[in-house]
Amino acid sequence: MANRLLGSIMVRLDRLSSHRVSRRAVYVLAVIFLISFILLPPILGITFKLNLAGEVLSNSDLLRRAEASIFWSFAIALSVATLDLLAGLPFAWYIARGKSRWISILDALADIPFVIPTVALGFSTLLFWGNTGPISVLGVSVSPGLILVLLLHFTFSFPVVVRVMVGELLAYNTVYETAAKTLGARTFTIARTVTLPLLRPGLIAAFLLAFARSLSETGATVIVAGGFENGPVFIKNAQDAGLQGPMVLVSFTLIISSVTVFALIRLLGNRLKIPINRVYPGPEARLSSSRSVNTRNGLTLLIFGFFVLIPAIYITFPASTALTDGTLQRAISGTGIWSSFWQSMTLSYLIAVLVTLINIGLGLPVAILIARKRLGRLWTTLLDAIVNVPIVVPSVALGVSLGIFWRSFGFLPEFWILIFAHMTITYTYFVQAMAAAIEGIPEEMEETARTLGSKPLHVFRKIIVPLTKYSFLSGAILVFTRSVDETGAATAVSQTLKTAPVLLVSWVKHQVPATQSDIALGISFLVLTSFASLLVLRLIVYRGKK
Repeated sequence: MANRLLGSIMVRLDRLSSHRVSRRAVYVLAVIFLISFILLPPILGITFKLNLAGEVLSNSDLLRRAEASIFWSFAIALSVATLDLLAGLPFAWYIARGKSRWISILDALADIPFVIPTVALGFSTLLFWGNTGPISVLGVSVSPGLILVLLLHFTFSFPVVVRVMVGELLAYNTVYETAAKTLGARTFTIARTVTLPLLRPGLIAAFLLAFARSLSETGATVIVAGGFENGPVFIKNAQDAGLQGPMVLVSFTLIISSVTVFALIRLLGNRLKIPINRVYPGPEARLSSSRSVNTRNGLTLLIFGFFVLIPAIYITFPASTALTDGTLQRAISGTGIWSSFWQSMTLSYLIAVLVTLINIGLGLPVAILIARKRLGRLWTTLLDAIVNVPIVVPSVALGVSLGIFWRSFGFLPEFWILIFAHMTITYTYFVQAMAAAIEGIPEEMEETARTLGSKPLHVFRKIIVPLTKYSFLSGAILVFTRSVDETGAATAVSQTLKTAPVLLVSWVKHQVPATQSDIALGISFLVLTSFASLLVLRLIVYRGKK
């Protein structure tokens, strides 16, 4: 009975989709949602309060701090993205071209910083490099501040470059390298003059993603910053001090500057050419030798292990003490601060589920518009650029603007303000994943089905959905995990409700009386639940792929 009813509903929907007005209504609704909930709130919200910027301009100390924080935001992001390319490209090359039987394990280990919430990465990095960490036995430790922020940002942005460049290298056609080898060119010369120029779009994309990842991170940076301030930390400090003017000015500047810098990097990067075409036989022959290659591989593995992998997972060691000192029992029983922790965990996962469903339902039509270029080349390019805005702008700056905008209505509960903030931050991931997948399906397949009498929705259900099932679930995973992990925007918009990452930041900053065992165990719970959620979703993806 239920199957018959469902079949009848689908038949009616298939017929409805054949009407041009119905199809256009779906696309119009999706575009209105994009403009009304994703694009305009961050822009309008910050402009509502620009008159408060005078508070900073009239205060020389605040102005100096604001200017310095903006400078350090971009200086750190540019420096870290450059270091990521220099260290991550050899590592990606080793994974893509290496012959070792351990390559698959190494490839999997590279993804660990992706699935560990950044607040956990921040605390783990703080413990690893601090005066009680493992390197302190050598008489070396790094105090909270600029250097520790750089080390942290390198840890969580390094895998971004590796993942992008591994994909580029695996998809790269090596026919040109083979031709160069037959002409006697050395391996290093071929990589410098043939491979890297052809992989320039991938290099630019990897650099931009690492740059964006560094620029937008808030929760982990606050944990390791100490007295140092970049843009997100300054905004968080201004919020804690109740200073709206500085918060608004720095957020507005970061939004405008980040979009401008991204546009310039993309524009100039496409025109960038390697300036040195001359070949140096002697030095390049030595750099191409097996000894040099082994040295390079060893060095890149050492960098990955010591600066990325171990700092990311170090949190597991102090968390083990919570098993014997009574912390675990208090956590399970929900006594003291643990009562609010479990409430925050429930809130985080409830928001993530709702945000994932909303972005799937209203992001899918936009992905189709982009993939099939149904608005024409110019409008499709503009639509694609609008979709990418949330990942370009620092999340805490977006959060400040979104909080101002949605609270201006006066009647919205804070729960829905959090939903809208997480929705904006994660929207891009699903749309871009699905747009890329749909674009890879030949449009002739849809046209053939239509000529045989299939309705548009039926074509979508029977052709597009099966062929994009893997990307669909992968995009949903990205949205879900990014929502659970979000700290910057949630910090900016939350006043009474606190998601788990925001609550854990308050523990680490000693705004709540939590012991180190409490902090380590709370972060471990967040890490474990994130791993468990990812594992369940991966199993679903695997079954879908089968």
